[in-house]
Amino acid sequence: MTERRMMIQSDIDLSKTRQCELLSIHRSGLYYQPVSETEENLALMRLLDEQYWKTPFYGKLRLCALLRALGYSINLKRVCRLMRLMNWRTIYRKPRTTQRNKQHKVYPYLLKGLLIERANQVWEIDITYVPMRKGFLYLCAIIDVHTRLVMNWSLSNAMTSSWCASVVEGAIEKYGKPEIINTDQGSQFTSDEFTGLFDEKMLLSMDGKGRALDNIFIERLWKSVKYECVYLNVYENGLELYEGLKYYFYFYNEIRGHQSLDYKTPQSIYNLAA
Repeated sequence: MTERRMMIQSDIDLSKTRQCELLSIHRSGLYYQPVSETEENLALMRLLDEQYWKTPFYGKLRLCALLRALGYSINLKRVCRLMRLMNWRTIYRKPRTTQRNKQHKVYPYLLKGLLIERANQVWEIDITYVPMRKGFLYLCAIIDVHTRLVMNWSLSNAMTSSWCASVVEGAIEKYGKPEIINTDQGSQFTSDEFTGLFDEKMLLSMDGKGRALDNIFIERLWKSVKYECVYLNVYENGLELYEGLKYYFYFYNEIRGHQSLDYKTPQSIYNLAA
């Protein structure tokens, strides 16, 4: 992977995007560097990440008590900082840890009562924290709700609007526009840069406040990614993580049978439905 990155050149006619495609390198892999923290904070974040999938309804007070019971000397302020870094979203209305910019417009939730019965009808996009041995990165992915196909994904060391918008643009370039994309109310998704992608042909839907389960299908994807890939491996750096995720999403889309799809693969269902 490192050797292929060194082959990317800026003084030729081919764009970096096209060079990445030809070399089978994800474009974000050119730029990411792991976010560093102290060894203790990384250990705490790993514990919190695993705890989320057991008790996503825990808030900051319970989590602080849990970590103290495990022997850590930690205060509530530090717990809240780590929760923000991890994009922790407690599954009830308060406290909320995914903060939106109050100056940004919030769009209505469009999926309530909606029968989702075809490919490219509804996509969901979200961000999750991914631990490594030294540091961590953020993972953004888009899933087609009807077929469970992962349409696009990317790693970054910062949760920016431009990054999220580029993930959407990459998915559209490959699969065309969906009718609806559902997100949470995080500032990355309420920004003008992200909402500017939408029009009457592609609608933006947003979860209710503190309602992570409104985006339930991609939440299930994150659980699968963590337990079937991330927690089974100790990735040393961003390049190892990228390669591991690249294989996992191939496995998830094209090899792994899904119970909800009668043990067919998302790619085979999408190919039939699209």
